[in-house]
Parts: sequence; structure tokens; C-alpha cells
Amino acid sequence: MNQLGLPFSLNSKMLLRNFIGEKNKQTLNFINNLFSQQDPCVVYIQGDESTGKTHLLQGIAFESLSRDLNIVYIDAKQDLPDGVISGFDTLDWVCIDNIACLSDTQQQELFDLYNRIKQTSTKLVVSGVCFPGDLDMLKDLKTRLSLAFVFSLEALDDNSKAVILEGKMLDKNIKIDSKIYAYLFKHYSRNLTDILSAINKLDESSLQQKQNITIPLIKQVLSID
Repeated sequence: MNQLGLPFSLNSKMLLRNFIGEKNKQTLNFINNLFSQQDPCVVYIQGDESTGKTHLLQGIAFESLSRDLNIVYIDAKQDLPDGVISGFDTLDWVCIDNIACLSDTQQQELFDLYNRIKQTSTKLVVSGVCFPGDLDMLKDLKTRLSLAFVFSLEALDDNSKAVILEGKMLDKNIKIDSKIYAYLFKHYSRNLTDILSAINKLDESSLQQKQNITIPLIKQVLSID
């Protein structure tokens, strides 16, 4: 793998080809077209929680690796040593997830990287929950990021979320009736992270009790009235 030795693992299921959302096609097409371009580019991906920002950035990483390109993916929510961003201008692609979590020092490093890649062919893709102008970050960095190509990911509807969940359950060899997802969306949460965590609990309980995941089991395990 042409990936820097940072302590981040990629989810092999997060690929560009299975990135869903009808309104996200423009974003996906733009990213795919960048692979045939030699000029540098900065892209800002905005989206609420569970809209697929991490999926998109990791999908870029896997696509880059399949093309034998030099790529790094980092999640700013995790601890990063100062100075780690400094040498990224030698790479083909740089993907930084959850940009708002960067420290002041790392923000300055990213600002410097933004300026240096003008002389390279590096593609810089960063993600955040809010738009660049609303970031609580260094003013100069916010100004630079506001000049990037900004794309906003759509909030997935329940059907799209169910498709994602079904794929993840298939990977785990867990069979769940589609009505279970509808019930969880209505009575528990519409956040994919919350739903996945709940399903893990339900799967564990179903194995212990030797029964399928049912609505009565959901009420019992998740304390839903």
C-alpha cells in the first residue's frame, strides 16, 4: 500500500463504487474526474453526522491505492503528532477527516500545506460538519478553505440508510427483517452509528437467547416502551 505509516485503518467496504445517495452523484463525479487531472485541487466535503464523509474519503484512499498512487488518510478526531501534516505535499492525495478537530499547530500546518501544493499535483480533500466559513479555526485557514471546491452531502433517507445497514449486516452474516430497520428508525434513532451500535447489542442478545432479532427483543434490550 502506498500509504504513510499512520495508525489509521481503512474500512475495505468503504469504496467509491458503493457510495450512495442520488444527490451525491455530482460530488462523486467530481472526485472521480480528479483522478485524470494533473493540477492540484482542494475539495471541502461538508455533511452532517452519518452522511458518508468518512466513506467518501476512505473510498478515495482505496481508489488511489488501486491506481498505485501515494495517498494518506487521517482522522483528526484521533491523536495526531504535531508535524505529521508537514510532509504531505509529496503525495498524490491527502484526505483529512473531521478537520475541525485539528489543533492550532496542526491548523497552521494545514494552512502551509494548502499554500505549498499549488506547485504540485496533490489533491487535498478535507471534511467537516459545517461549511468552511463557520469553522472555529485559524482565520487564514478558513479563508483558504472557503476558496476550495465545496460540496455538501445529502442527508440520507431511511431507504438509503436501510441499504447501507443491510450491506453491513450481510458482511457480518446477520439476517434482519427490513421491518426491524423501520422500527428502529421510528422508535430508536435515525443516526447510522447509533443503529449499528444497537444492532451489535441486539445480535449479542439474540445469540445468548437463541432467537432472532425481533421487535419484542428490541424493546427488551434497548428499553423502548
